[in-house]
Amino acid sequence: MGTVGIDIAAKTLDVVSREAGHHTPVKTFAQTATGHAALVRHLRALRPERVVMEATGVYYLDAALALHAAELPVCVINPRSFKHFAELKLRTSKTDALDSALLAEYAERLSPPLWTPPAEGALALRDIGRQINRLSHACTQAKNRLHALQAKGATPPLLIDDELQGIAQLQERIERLRAAARELIAHSPHLSAQFDHISAAKGLGEISALAILAELSVLPTDLKAAQLSRHAGLDVRLIQSGTSIQRPGRLSKAGNAYLRAALYMPAMAAVRYEPRAKAFYERLLARGKKKIQALCAVMRKYLTGIWACLKHQTPFDADKLFPPHPQEA
Repeated sequence: MGTVGIDIAAKTLDVVSREAGHHTPVKTFAQTATGHAALVRHLRALRPERVVMEATGVYYLDAALALHAAELPVCVINPRSFKHFAELKLRTSKTDALDSALLAEYAERLSPPLWTPPAEGALALRDIGRQINRLSHACTQAKNRLHALQAKGATPPLLIDDELQGIAQLQERIERLRAAARELIAHSPHLSAQFDHISAAKGLGEISALAILAELSVLPTDLKAAQLSRHAGLDVRLIQSGTSIQRPGRLSKAGNAYLRAALYMPAMAAVRYEPRAKAFYERLLARGKKKIQALCAVMRKYLTGIWACLKHQTPFDADKLFPPHPQEA
């Protein structure tokens, strides 16, 4: 019994088990199908209560899926949560072996919930959505460079043609990936229904709906609204200490940057075209909030409403999300 910590790297998995406060020496397995099979055999012999790993990039996923398929109690935790735990332990050194041991202790002391793998097709949709995001960012950079080149009269035509060609290629790749995402959603009744439900929100076009669904479809369905806000980095962090330090609250921005970026334009459109969202936004401004603070509050509200759509399989309803102000009732 006991607990196990797995430190994830691109090519290796470092494993340490812990029982009654004592750690075993680190064992290393390859980040391959053969290595995962060997890891499963090792853990089955140990019969641990919890196997904890961090959600490190994309490297944890194949290992987590292999352990889940073997019916092992795998837990995937937020790296920031583990970082705070390490700080509480006053750890001064960082090695793969130490991380593995500390993950095993994290599992023993905090008993994190078991990991549930994403629905079929959701992982592929997320990967496609993130690639679209990266290519869109690159396309925006290329357009900005083109604008700068065209603003100079002495720019060689070759450079302008080169940027135009690069933009066209990026746009072609983006459209190909969007078509693939649409096809993936169309072939999944579950994803198709979710896409239709969230698309009912004003300000949420196809591009934003794809990006948001790509990120939310891989999350555990039992997340609460506050947990989801933290995942997106839309939670407000207060810094107060004694009577002298009273800093204004700020967004943590510690969560999923892809999701946060996907919510920005829908919130911008909502405060213009969705009456309830606009009224909510204006009330915040009247209370002295800055425009960006009010807009982030709308983003957080929209995220809550979209998540409710996905959990309860109902269309987006702004009337439930933005109840009328007493003066408007």
